[in-house]
Amino acid sequence: MNASSIQAPAAVVMIRPHRFMPNPETAADNAFQRHPVGLDAARAQAVAEKARHEVTAAAQALTDAGVRVHLFDDEGALGTPDSVFPNNWFSTHAGGRVALFPMYSANRRRERRIDVIEMLKARYRVHEVVDYSGLEYDGMFLEGTGAVVLDHIGRTAFAARSNRADPIALERFCSQFHFEAICFDTADPDGRPIYHTNVMMSVATAFALVGLDSIRDAHRRDEVRERLLATGREVIALDHGQIAHFAANALELSGPDGRLLALSTTALASLTPAQRALIERSARLLPLDVPTIETAGGSVRCMLAGIHLSPRAG
Repeated sequence: MNASSIQAPAAVVMIRPHRFMPNPETAADNAFQRHPVGLDAARAQAVAEKARHEVTAAAQALTDAGVRVHLFDDEGALGTPDSVFPNNWFSTHAGGRVALFPMYSANRRRERRIDVIEMLKARYRVHEVVDYSGLEYDGMFLEGTGAVVLDHIGRTAFAARSNRADPIALERFCSQFHFEAICFDTADPDGRPIYHTNVMMSVATAFALVGLDSIRDAHRRDEVRERLLATGREVIALDHGQIAHFAANALELSGPDGRLLALSTTALASLTPAQRALIERSARLLPLDVPTIETAGGSVRCMLAGIHLSPRAG
C-alpha cells in the first residue's frame, strides 16, 4: 500500500445532524435529491434519527481505519437541513490557509460555524482565513469542494458550470489559492446540468473517477482526461448510472496503513470488478452505509471536509 500524499488528507470534519431532511430550498437544481412525500412528525423524526446514526457509524468506521475525525453535532435549531455536508462551506489548504465560501441557498449560509474554524486554529497551523461569503450579497456563489474538485498535486480546479459555481468567485479563489481552473458544461441523461462537480468527479492520488459522458463538449472532455493523465493518474470513466449511484462522490484519505477511498455502499455496488481492481492498486476501499443521507442529494464525499493543514505540535 502506498504512503499518504498531499491529495489525501489524514483528518476530516464531519457534522452529525439531529434534524436531517432533504432541503426544500435546493430541490430545484439537485436532480440527485429524493423528496419524501407526506412525512408526518413521527416519520420525519425517524428519518432524522436514521441519518444521525449513519453519521455516527461512518465516523466510527473512519476512526477505526486510522483517519482523524473531528465530529460536531448540529442540533438543528437554526434550520440547517443540509448541515451534514460541511465540505460546501469551507476548505483547508497546505500552508495554513482556510477558505469560507458563498452558499447558493439562504438556509445553507447558516451552516457556517465559528466553532469549527476555532477548532482548526487550535489543533492545526492556520495562518489565514479567506472569507468569500460576502459575495452572497452580489449573487455570486461557489459551494466549496462540492462546486470545485481540486487536484492538489497538479494545482487544477475542475468545475462544472452551474448557479453554484460563479465564474468570478471561482477566478478569485483560484488566483488566491494558486489553482488553474478548468470549467465545463455538464448534462445528465435528461439534459439537466449537474449541480455539483463532486457528484461526477473525484480526484485521488493515482487515479480519478470521472463521469466523462456527463461533459457536454467533446474537446473539454478530452482536455479533462488529458490533464489527469498528464499527472500520471489512471482515469476511471463512470457511466451515467454509476454517477446516479454516487460512484464519483468519494474521497481519498490517508490512514496509518496507507491510502483508502471512502465511498458509500451504494457507490461501491455500482462499480465493476475491473474498476474496483484499479482503485485497489493504490487505495483500500472503505464503504460507508449512508442511504438516508443520500436522499438529500449528496453522499460520502459531501459529508467529509478534508483537513489539508499541519497539526500543531503536542
